[in-house]
Formats: sequence, structure tokens, C-alpha cells
Amino acid sequence: MTELTQEQKLRYNRHLILEGIGREGQERLLKSRVLLVGVGGLGSPVALYLAAAGIGTLGLVDGDSVSLANLQRQVLHSTPDIGRPKVDSAAESIQSLNPDVKVVKYPFFLSEENAKELIGDYDFIIDGSDNFATKYLVNDACVMLGKAFTMGGINRYSGQLMTHIPGSACYRCLFPEPPAFKDVETCATVGVLGSIAGILGTMQATECLKYLAGIDKLLTNTLLTFGAITMEWNRFDFQQDNSCPLCGSTPTITELKEYAFQPCSKLGLNQ
Repeated sequence: MTELTQEQKLRYNRHLILEGIGREGQERLLKSRVLLVGVGGLGSPVALYLAAAGIGTLGLVDGDSVSLANLQRQVLHSTPDIGRPKVDSAAESIQSLNPDVKVVKYPFFLSEENAKELIGDYDFIIDGSDNFATKYLVNDACVMLGKAFTMGGINRYSGQLMTHIPGSACYRCLFPEPPAFKDVETCATVGVLGSIAGILGTMQATECLKYLAGIDKLLTNTLLTFGAITMEWNRFDFQQDNSCPLCGSTPTITELKEYAFQPCSKLGLNQ
């Protein structure tokens, strides 16, 4: 075991005395590599809590810049950051919170050309994106590479969350194909309660920390949904689909395909 410094013993004390994590679990966190796809609404609480927990390396993928409309929910960024690349302001916030964390910045969007290369270098992937094209890229690349991930989504007053590890159901087991563009609602067109991002993002961070620390009770084979109006959680259990085009017994999806989309910033919406 690596000897923790006195500062680390103080910083991570509540983990070190926590049954189920302890010194061994904290050591795992300090050596882990997590890739965060999107440092906006969901990515903000994810990044802050993973940084506070002492994740060793945190990769940030986002090609967007901070806008005034982001600040209602994207708490990783501040008013002076408007106009700056999100990965730059996010990295500063993370390092200010915990200089133990190594931050790797990828100031571009995930694509079919770079997804496997980026994802392949990390232990756990967190999808904090705002579009189905990226969500399916994350899902497909992770399944192909045998990587664990958690995926979140928010809209209006609600959110949803699922986690995948190799051998469990993937996103396509539940939703085999992306919805038609005309059927998609985005936060930029229908709005979102800002605090929903915090609720779902912290849940994603929790799933990541449990996985890395060796706590095996995860939201696999499950879609967890939350509604803020009624303050109710609903859990929908499902199984890996043997006929899934990606992770089934005879997969038909063997190469990454990026579904056409325009990031909200390019549409002038800046979700």
C-alpha cells in the first residue's frame, strides 16, 4: 500500500473510517482514472464530488464554452468564466477543491473517431451529455471495450439514471435505437429545474465511487427515474436482451456510428 500523507489522512478521514471503503477503498480511488463526458449540468456535481473524493485522474471531454444561460445549473462554472472553454474553468474549480487530482482536458466533443481511444484509457466512464448521439456513442464504445459507465439524463422536472458493467444490460437493451430528431425535447427548448442536475449528478458520482471502491451494489439492469414535482423515485428493473443489437448473442452493431446531431451551442441554444 502507498503511504498516505498526513494531509490526505485528514482530507479523506470520513472515507477512511467508513465501513466498506476504508484505507483500501480510498487507495483505489486515488489510483483510479475516470472520464467525464460533458462538464455542464450533470457534469458539474459529478466533477466536484469526484474531486473531493480523491479520484486520481479525471478526464474532461467538452467542446463547449461557458455562457450566462449555463449558470442556472452548471455550478462548476462562475460568472467570470463566461466565454471560456468549459474544460478550462472546470479544471480550475477541480484543482482548487483538491490539488491531488490530475485533470486531463479534452476541449472537443466525443465522436466516432475519438471515442474508443479516449474511453479505452479510463477505468470508469460518466455520461453527462445533453444529446442522444453522445449517449449512444458512450454506450456503444463502452460495451465494445468492456468498460463500466453510468448514464444520466435530465429534462423539465425529472431525471433518469442507469449503470452498466460488463455482462449487464446496456442502454440499447432498453432503447435499441435513438428517437427521431422531431421527438426529442431538450433543456434548451422546454427548460429544466436547475437543482435536478445536482440530484442526478450526485447519484452518478455515487455510482462511480461505489464501483471504484469495490462496492458491488450498483444500478445495473435498472433504470432509476426521479420526479421533482412529486419527489418520487421509481425503479424499473430489466435484463440484458439476448437479441440486443450491441450486447446480445449475435450483435449486428460492431462499429461505432455517430448519429447526426448539433450541439446546443452550435444551434445558439447553449443547453
